[in-house]
Amino acid sequence: MSEFSVRDFYDELARDYHLMFRDWGASVAHQAGVLGELVRQGLGPGAQRVLDCSCGIGTQAIGLASAGHRVVGSDLSPAAAARAAAGAAAGAAAGAAAGGGRLPTLAADMRRLPFADGAFDVIVCADNSLPHLLSGEDVGAALLGMGRVLREDGLLLLTVRDYDEARRARPTATPPQVSESNDGKVVTFQLWQWHEDGERYDLEHFQLVPAGSTWDVRVRRTTYWALTRSQLTEFVAGAGFTDITWHSPESSGYYQPVLTARRGRPDSGSVPPGLPDRP
Repeated sequence: MSEFSVRDFYDELARDYHLMFRDWGASVAHQAGVLGELVRQGLGPGAQRVLDCSCGIGTQAIGLASAGHRVVGSDLSPAAAARAAAGAAAGAAAGAAAGGGRLPTLAADMRRLPFADGAFDVIVCADNSLPHLLSGEDVGAALLGMGRVLREDGLLLLTVRDYDEARRARPTATPPQVSESNDGKVVTFQLWQWHEDGERYDLEHFQLVPAGSTWDVRVRRTTYWALTRSQLTEFVAGAGFTDITWHSPESSGYYQPVLTARRGRPDSGSVPPGLPDRP
């Protein structure tokens, strides 16, 4: 994936992930409402079998489980997956109110999902997780695996940053976000270092956490591939998905662009054995 370990990045961030939100519990509820409505529109009312294959600490999975869906969470980070399960069981995480619900989790790489064919009605891959994969081969492997564990005509939900705009603007930092902890205000921001290819960038994730009269500065590093909508659409179609639709934040209410797609018929001939790297 990256010269920086993605697993280490999220293992280290797991305890502090909620501090990126002004109110993590409110975000859990809001995101479940938005994604749940997209699931209802795609598959109709009622509980669905959902795999959140990049569940992190449960920002999407906990709310969807609380809404009655049968959710399984998997994540590359064992620390994050364990926190998601504990948060769901307790009905809260890190002091932030969040709906309870049963949420079995496990550590798993989204490129090698350890589930049976057709085991789920819905696959969720949110919070800009897919762009941690830095080659066409890896993106293709992940999407093919998601399609394999989806039932025929099942629903895929991907959320990513608006990289079309980022590729134009080439930002070098994000605005600071301020949240509250038991010890005071926490400041979170990012620094971006773009690669020469203009598509990938190294990210330094800073959190300034109160420590008495000074600050504890926590820095984690990772790399992303700034996939545009057209690139991601091509990869999703190449993995055999159909009815590919983009939902903007203005139309969906979600904080990132959301892609929805349906798993095509296995005999459609649209699923290739692999996808090549893009230049």
